[in-house]
Amino acid sequence: MTAPLRVAMIGLGDIARKAYLPVLGPRRDIELTFVTRNTEILAELGAAWRIERLHTELDAALAEGLDGALVHAATAAHPDIVRRLLEAGVPTLVDKPIADNAADSEALVDLAETRGVSLMVGFNRRFAPVYQDAAGLDLPLVVMQKNRADQADETRRVVFDDFIHVVDTLRFLAPGATDARVHGRIEGGLLRHVALSLSGEGRDALGIMNRVSGANEETLEVSGAGAKRRIVDMAQVIDQSAQDHLTRRGDWTSVGRQRGFEGLCEHFLAAVRDGRRLSALDALETHRLCETVVTALGGQRL
Repeated sequence: MTAPLRVAMIGLGDIARKAYLPVLGPRRDIELTFVTRNTEILAELGAAWRIERLHTELDAALAEGLDGALVHAATAAHPDIVRRLLEAGVPTLVDKPIADNAADSEALVDLAETRGVSLMVGFNRRFAPVYQDAAGLDLPLVVMQKNRADQADETRRVVFDDFIHVVDTLRFLAPGATDARVHGRIEGGLLRHVALSLSGEGRDALGIMNRVSGANEETLEVSGAGAKRRIVDMAQVIDQSAQDHLTRRGDWTSVGRQRGFEGLCEHFLAAVRDGRRLSALDALETHRLCETVVTALGGQRL
């Protein structure tokens, strides 16, 4: 019997608890290690998931030996944590973004490439079944909106912590569309909305985020060649024609599978188990494009 993979979860905030633990916690082919400086959360989640390896410092987890690591800490902490893992030769999956600027992201990707260590970024939408199906349609026009109700915020934080999902999904669904144009509105130093258009190689893609839209929602439309598909919150699929056809998420389909976290984790863990190196070079292009968006909106290039 193959020994379980020793995998650290570093940072145990909302994304770790809501998205990753429901997927990874029940698996018997991995042995989880929890790492967080919050001793209360460490004890609570350790007991809830019956995890024995609990650490407040990354060095202690590294000393025990790791086959892989998932980084769910705050964005500001990503560069230091990822660098230490890569220097220790530990395959790493980091929540988006790698860092909140293209320069630091590039330095970490360069380190991973130089050391020959896996580095993967948690762009879960690439593994969401409904978005994978949409990509398979290979239609030339993509329109995506990811809106928030009342969350105007600083430009760089909005773009790298949230709009980055829109940027990466456009790149996934419209490969070859690289000619970028950016529009947005900033009031009182806070970004209220942003729009990114990409074009090239017979494709056009438009991504929109309104931070004061009145609703938290995500919609995706792909169309062309006499077909149109609309996807709402990664759960409802409407094939639109003379008579619309609606498909809802199955009653027994987990949120982790629906939103791509199950596929994302499986892709990473399979590579670790097989000894295959995952490269973050393509993910780096998404970070570079995000830097372009920030600069176009008047943000300072770091």
